[in-house]
Amino acid sequence: MKISIRRSRRAATAVVLGSVLALTATACGDDGSSAGGDKGAEGSGKGKIVFWDNNGGVRTDIWKEIIADFEKANPDIKVEYVGIPSTDYQSKVDTAIQGGGLPDVGGVGAAMLAGFAAQNALEPLDARLAGSALNGKLNEDMVTSLTAAGGGDGKLYSIPTSANNGVLYYRTDLFKKAGLDEPTTWDKFYAAAQKLTNSGKNEFGYTIRGGAGSIAQALDAMYGQSGITSFWDASGAKTTVNDPKNVAALEKYAALFKKVTPAADLNNDFTKMVAQWDSGTIGMLNHNLGSYQDHVKALGTEKFRGIPQPVGAGGKRVQVSNPVDGMGLFKNSENKDAAWKFIEFATSRAENSKFNEAAGQVPSNNDAAKDAWISKAEPTKLAAAALTDGSTTMVQLPYYLPDWNTISKADNEPNFQKVLNGDMSAKEFLDTVAGQLNEAQAEWKSRNG
Repeated sequence: MKISIRRSRRAATAVVLGSVLALTATACGDDGSSAGGDKGAEGSGKGKIVFWDNNGGVRTDIWKEIIADFEKANPDIKVEYVGIPSTDYQSKVDTAIQGGGLPDVGGVGAAMLAGFAAQNALEPLDARLAGSALNGKLNEDMVTSLTAAGGGDGKLYSIPTSANNGVLYYRTDLFKKAGLDEPTTWDKFYAAAQKLTNSGKNEFGYTIRGGAGSIAQALDAMYGQSGITSFWDASGAKTTVNDPKNVAALEKYAALFKKVTPAADLNNDFTKMVAQWDSGTIGMLNHNLGSYQDHVKALGTEKFRGIPQPVGAGGKRVQVSNPVDGMGLFKNSENKDAAWKFIEFATSRAENSKFNEAAGQVPSNNDAAKDAWISKAEPTKLAAAALTDGSTTMVQLPYYLPDWNTISKADNEPNFQKVLNGDMSAKEFLDTVAGQLNEAQAEWKSRNG
């Protein structure tokens, strides 16, 4: 059944209005007590600013370290940190856009950028970047990606902090014991998942993501196997999501559930999935660079590897794009000057390097990307190479669609769980997603020519 995008917007607005009171305590401005006007103000460049972290809990420690560095270098500015879990972040910001209480600055990655920009919530940053010491120091591809994700007006609304990439983590100790080759191809991946499973001993070959964030992982598995290299057909009006090759790929991938995976995977988001892999005897995990340090803490560096996604039958690797993460300046901030100073500081070489070493991701600052830790963090090093050496074709997801994040998360994650349970076919699921995407694409094209 096709879900109306406009209906989902009305539902989202109802949620926004219903929960608005929860966020009014952390409004932006010099004293943090009230929301700014639509245009905000440059402010004094001193006083208090509020920062919302879009991956609170996971990145809290490193952000507090960066904030301490910033406040030491800028004693006239105080940063109030608010950590928000990634699964809640979009709804929290949407709520604050509608009802007030936005921060001065916050994490704004490509996946949610268009939705915020469409609501006129973000300050264009092109002129600020052009006049900054950061100008020319940031990875051009990341800047281009965030510019494209802004919704089609050609403006930059977020300064990149890092790039991520899909990684296949596997337990080298378990593979060696079973006499298995490294899972560098999809055929080897499926063979290993089967051989490493002994459910009676609570041993599984793979952990599949069935909870929050499941759609992106499923798309990666689909396009990786099908070899389809574009998200849209030649007309640019119809998505390839429900191409028969992708349907067949999803059928094979979803069939892994409960056969070679734990039953708990149905509801696992990335934190539960990662914790389960780190503490158990599961052969393989698909996630991204962000969980590398968690695996090192749990397993050391001798019991696992993180490699680029498997290659398909044609010997080529196809992956869907991971969203570039960044920092945005909210338009109604009453202290934009101080907020911009914080963004500049956080993306400077030393701080950007520190952040990405902790996160295990690819730095946006070109100088930071040359630092020694990159070569020591093997998955990051391999991912960076895969993105630049011609071995990988990236399927660019339509982050520019304001409805992308809703379609790829809230609207369809429950249906993906139905696919895993056998209550919905892969074709019905993908046809539903495709219908929503095609409608969103048509709407976007009508507005942007």
